[in-house]
Amino acid sequence: MKQRTLLLATYNRGKLRELRQLLAELPLSICDLNTFPSIQPVPETGETFLENARLKAIGYSKQTKLLTLADDSGLEVDALAGAPGVRSARYSHESASDADRTSKLLSELSGVRAGERTARFVSVIAIADQDGQIIHVSKGTCEGRVADAPKGSGGFGYDPIFIPAGLDQTFAEIQPEVKNRISHRGQALALLAARLAAIGW
Repeated sequence: MKQRTLLLATYNRGKLRELRQLLAELPLSICDLNTFPSIQPVPETGETFLENARLKAIGYSKQTKLLTLADDSGLEVDALAGAPGVRSARYSHESASDADRTSKLLSELSGVRAGERTARFVSVIAIADQDGQIIHVSKGTCEGRVADAPKGSGGFGYDPIFIPAGLDQTFAEIQPEVKNRISHRGQALALLAARLAAIGW
């Protein structure tokens, strides 16, 4: 079967690693935006995960003429009225590190009791074809809570402070295959993989 190239619309190596694991059964050669040094950034101006995923998928597919997958995801904390939400990656400041964002979030939850630290990870995935037309959208959600302090060295982003429902460990502590099975992105990508397999990819 002919192998197709799929562009992942991110510079995040953690997302690239997860995507390759989750779509390993499909005949896809997967690259990310680091492959295109001169590509023009697509501003994430949407008010929702769906809007941003569509913007990125369309914008980068039109520039590269490649099948393009864009994931927009974030953490919604109930005690913070859903924040950081769509601004999860820019929550502290534009050039913030994962540690900066995690520290800011924990600071804002200081004093909030364990039972009130409920949260969820949300991921929306959009795929655009080589002509910039959206051909698939899927969504995944993982309920859980925010830990009191970072734990674990795996994953990326807010993984060290997110404890998925039914477990006592953070995403950064559990094995990657377990995370991929239950995570928001894992759910959205499972729907995507089923869709691509159904149409013969």
